[in-house]
Amino acid sequence: MSKRDYYETLGVERGADDETLKKAYRRCAMKHHPDRNPGDKQAETAFKECKEAYEVLSDPQRRRAYDQHGHAAFEHGMGGGGGGGPQFHDVGDIFGDIFGNIFGGGAQRGPRRGADIGYAMELDLEDAVSGVDQRITLPMLEECEKCHGSGSTDGKLETCGTCQGHGQVRMQRGIFSMQQACPECHGRGQVIVNPCLACHGNGRVHGERTLDVKVPAGVDNGDRIRLAGEGEAGPAGAPPGDLYVEIHVREHAIFQRDGDDLHCEVPIRITQAALGDTVRVPTLKGDAEIRIPAETQTGKVFRLRGKGVKSVRSRSEGDLYCRAVVETPVNLTAEQRELLEKFEATFVGDGARKHSPKHSTFMDGVKGFWDRMVS
Repeated sequence: MSKRDYYETLGVERGADDETLKKAYRRCAMKHHPDRNPGDKQAETAFKECKEAYEVLSDPQRRRAYDQHGHAAFEHGMGGGGGGGPQFHDVGDIFGDIFGNIFGGGAQRGPRRGADIGYAMELDLEDAVSGVDQRITLPMLEECEKCHGSGSTDGKLETCGTCQGHGQVRMQRGIFSMQQACPECHGRGQVIVNPCLACHGNGRVHGERTLDVKVPAGVDNGDRIRLAGEGEAGPAGAPPGDLYVEIHVREHAIFQRDGDDLHCEVPIRITQAALGDTVRVPTLKGDAEIRIPAETQTGKVFRLRGKGVKSVRSRSEGDLYCRAVVETPVNLTAEQRELLEKFEATFVGDGARKHSPKHSTFMDGVKGFWDRMVS
């Protein structure tokens, strides 16, 4: 049976460039891959045809021979059938960039940078709002002072025998060929001849580091500050990682923060609520005054503009919202109790309804509820 045209197999024009061929092969091979079509003989055959077509067309010499003589170019040794073009022994070769991130094929040559470190910093609300310089101490892998991070006593290096200086090795996993950092030289391509005795060739030792962290004004819970290069030292002279300081603001006794705004409760006496008054309230920048109008009820909110927080992401300050809470008097003297009893005696008859509108509405609702229950 005659073979199918290679260009038709891959679904490309005869003038297709290398990138177009590679993309077409990926699509074809993924569609007919045996792992995606278990037990399907037709898919297995199509997969082999895709592989064969790409092996020929991706090699310039073999492609020229095929364009001139077709399949006959390889039946009797014509055109260098065993040419030195890319011979893909498994699908992992062409799909290295697809599966690299999963199986390590995307590993780059050279030692990995040091690890990033996270640090949780607790702050009072006042410090988070105004900004503060905070000193922290944390354990981490530090550069070895003996060898200055090189891992070597004399600086002598030799080519790694495991990866032959490439820094990567290829591992076979079934039909996939996976590329990963060399386990011997850890991606450097070279190994140390005389390792440092202090760090055993790693270039790092366990230690502690003390840093001064400048916390900008307006940070909030969950904000992170990145200190580039302040993480763990990299192995054998590799770049260090970064330090990420995450902010945690302690609960405040008075204020609750909501974005750029602050909220607080302001207790007022029953006489202040009934007659009206001017009361002083705290802010993060000192005291302020709010005017309590007569007949104020619990829950009324007073807004003080610009008395909130200017966050690291804002140009203007938020507001302070003060919620009035009418406080019941306690520890009454005999005189105070007598006065309140006389005051309460004035709330008699239907005239009391106009003095307690919420209470009257509530009682009307209760009466209606019971009427419906017994009807």
